[in-house]
Amino acid sequence: MSSNSAETTAGAGTTADTSVATSVEAAADTGAAVEAAVEAAADTGDTGTDRQPPPAGTREWIGLAVLAFPALLLSMDLTVLYMALPTLGADLGANSTQSLWIADIYPFMLAGFLVTMGTLGDRIGRRRLLMLGAAAFSTASVLAAFASSAELLIAARALLGVAGATVLPSTMSLITTMFKRPAQRASAIGLWMMAFSVGAVIGPVVGGVMLERFWWGSVFLLGVPVMALLLVCAPALLPEHRNPSPGRLDPLSVALSLAAILPVIHGLKELARDGFAPFPLALVAAGLVVGRAFVVRQRRLADPLLDLRLFAERAFSGALVVFLLGMITLHALTLFFTQYLQLVEGLSPVPAGLWMIPFVAGTFAGLGLAPRIARRVRPAYVIAGGLLLASVGFLVISRVDASSGPALLAAGSMVVTLGFGPLMVLGTNMIVGSAPPERAGAAASVSETGAELGAALGVAVLGSVGTAVYRAELADADALEAVPHRTVEAARESLAAVRGAADGLPEGPAGALVDTARDAFATGVGTVALISAVLLVGLAGLALALLRHVRPIGAPEE
Repeated sequence: MSSNSAETTAGAGTTADTSVATSVEAAADTGAAVEAAVEAAADTGDTGTDRQPPPAGTREWIGLAVLAFPALLLSMDLTVLYMALPTLGADLGANSTQSLWIADIYPFMLAGFLVTMGTLGDRIGRRRLLMLGAAAFSTASVLAAFASSAELLIAARALLGVAGATVLPSTMSLITTMFKRPAQRASAIGLWMMAFSVGAVIGPVVGGVMLERFWWGSVFLLGVPVMALLLVCAPALLPEHRNPSPGRLDPLSVALSLAAILPVIHGLKELARDGFAPFPLALVAAGLVVGRAFVVRQRRLADPLLDLRLFAERAFSGALVVFLLGMITLHALTLFFTQYLQLVEGLSPVPAGLWMIPFVAGTFAGLGLAPRIARRVRPAYVIAGGLLLASVGFLVISRVDASSGPALLAAGSMVVTLGFGPLMVLGTNMIVGSAPPERAGAAASVSETGAELGAALGVAVLGSVGTAVYRAELADADALEAVPHRTVEAARESLAAVRGAADGLPEGPAGALVDTARDAFATGVGTVALISAVLLVGLAGLALALLRHVRPIGAPEE
């Protein structure tokens, strides 16, 4: 029995030795394979870490040009109507309320539908939605150009706003698809923003030139050839991209998003126009209540209209907060800059547009330089440094008075826009770049909505401050003792109303009223600039606190 056990033990030992030998040989073969793979990776320069996505080629950069033209057109449509409004209002017999809606309905609908359209693009395809929006925009432009009544023009402008809401997030999300390398994506976003900035500035100038040669409807037809070019070039130059698992669209979420955003935007516009009154405050409050209901529903849905998990990303939420707050001061500057040139200096649209060239030049320089600097320096420091520089520009503007001329204001605005460039391009890059590819449309729509809310807040809050200073200066002016009280009260409504209020007065009191009003408006501009300078210093500190964890563009992840 012991002999058999010994033989069995010996056999088992032999089997074990054979297994160990086989394992050693397999391990050696595996080690050789790994060694060969590492050598091959070293030969190709790819070690498996810090692998860069493929760079964008000629097709992508030409496609960016195709995307930039609609951005220029959409921003131009926000301002081109300023010069045509008096003429078309007289031709269509529009009353004051209808004239306001003709001007306001386009940005109103644009802001309201951004979130819905950005998410819809993720679901049905961004290029597809872009082309549908371009076709709708062209159709609405023709309807607006040949509108025979104020009601038809308001309806056409509303359709233009909805179509514009499909185009803006689609173009931005397509940029993230086309430019996968972070450095290239940041540069592409900067170029897109340059086009958008140019459109907003040249809108009144183009409108004035068109009105001198054609009828008022011609300002709307500018969009038709641009959108036609987009429809022709998009299939060849723009890639299609959609969420592979989109889920279903929730109609109630769409309704709640509109019921939240539209009252807030409308209420803020009314606050800027009429001051703090119960009705606009109620609108804002109602929008916030519905917004709360929208958030609750998104948390419960398996396929939400807006994925709230985006806000859990620190780069996304931090950049969005800083971006929104920064737009408050920038849009307040844009509002007062244009009004100062036309109402204080008395310039027509073309000379006023020329004085805004430094404004655009600063924007170009800031948008172009920021992505290059952010390749070596963390974006938070670039953004904070830019905001501090913009604060200096606002301090320059705070020295403006009615006799200083437009040069001081133009110089200060150039410094401001130069400083804002990093926030605009790097902030947007962080917002859309931190979202997963299938949510890029939703992220772009949130970025655009933040800009619209910042613009509305800037006009409502800082615009109200400037108006309050203007009215207070007129009420306390000793030079107006010879002017009738009723005339002074009419002039306090706005600087634009001063010329009409001064008609019929003797030359001395009329001149005193106009000069005092110009001084009062300049004082309001200086006050708003000083407040903006202080706000931007605080915002620079907030940018450092929220975004300093973000690494330089293109740097490998830790």
